Amino acid sequence: MSSPAPTPAPESSPDRPAGTTTQRRRIPGVAWAVIAVIVGLLALVLAAQFLEGDDALADTAVETTDSGETAATPEGTTSDAEDGAAATAAEGPREGELPIVRRDADDPMAIGSVDAPVVLVEWIDYRCPFCAVYSTEILPTIEDEYVASGQVRIEINDVSFFGDESEDAAVAARAAGEQGKYLEYMTVVFDNAPSSGHPDMPAEKLIAFAEDAGVPDIEQFTADLDREDLHAAVQESTATAQQLGVSAVPFFAIGTESISGAQPVDVFRQFIDARLPEAS
Repeated sequence: MSSPAPTPAPESSPDRPAGTTTQRRRIPGVAWAVIAVIVGLLALVLAAQFLEGDDALADTAVETTDSGETAATPEGTTSDAEDGAAATAAEGPREGELPIVRRDADDPMAIGSVDAPVVLVEWIDYRCPFCAVYSTEILPTIEDEYVASGQVRIEINDVSFFGDESEDAAVAARAAGEQGKYLEYMTVVFDNAPSSGHPDMPAEKLIAFAEDAGVPDIEQFTADLDREDLHAAVQESTATAQQLGVSAVPFFAIGTESISGAQPVDVFRQFIDARLPEAS
C-alpha cells in the first residue's frame, strides 16, 4: 500500500540570523566597524557550514503549519557531523555522523545494534498523520530488512510541532520508556492514529495507550505525565530539531544526507543502500 502523497507547497524554514551593515562616512573608528562585520560574517559562514542552510533538511516533507495542513518541501541535506574525535568512544557519533547520534546501548528511543554501521536518525511528532503512516507501513520493513541483520540502527527524536498535546504525547512515550515500553507505546499510538488530521491527546487517552502497550505500573506512568524533566526533554529535542533546520515531519537523516515524508519503502531502501558501503 503506497503512502499518501502530500500536496506541494512553498517551502518554510526557520529564520536564519542575518547581519546588516550601514556605510558611514568620515566617522573615526570605521576600520574597527569593518573588522567587526568581517568577524560576524565569518561566524555566519561557520554556522552555515554546520547547518547547510535553513532549507537543507527537507525533502517532500510533511510541513508543520498552524492550520494543520500538510505540504511538500524540496530536497536538502543535513549538516556535516563534528570531527571524528568521538569515533573511538563506546557511545556518541562516529566520524561522518550527525552530532546528535547517540549510540547508547541503554537508549529506550532506539531500535537495533549500537554497533550498526548505519544510524538512521528520525524525527516524529505523535500527532502527525504521516508519521503514523511511516510507523505502520514502512518502519516494519526497515526493521525486517536492515535492523534485524545488524546493518542499521534507528534513533528516534520526538518533537512537538503540533502544540501542547504533541508534547504531552511525547512525554507519555518517554514515561513508558522509563518502564521499558517506549517502542511498544509508539506502536500503539500510531496504530490508533486517524488517517488524516492531528488527533487529540487528552490524559485519559495517553493512559489507555499505556495499558494497551503493557506499561507495568500505570500509577507511576500517570504521575510521570506531569514530570517537568520529561517535558523539558521534549522541548529541548524540539528546539534542537529546529536549530538543525527540521521544520517538517517525519524527517530522516543518515550522515549528511536526508529524506522526509512517508515515502514509498523503495525510496528508503535506496536511501539506506546507497550509504551502507560508505559506512562499512
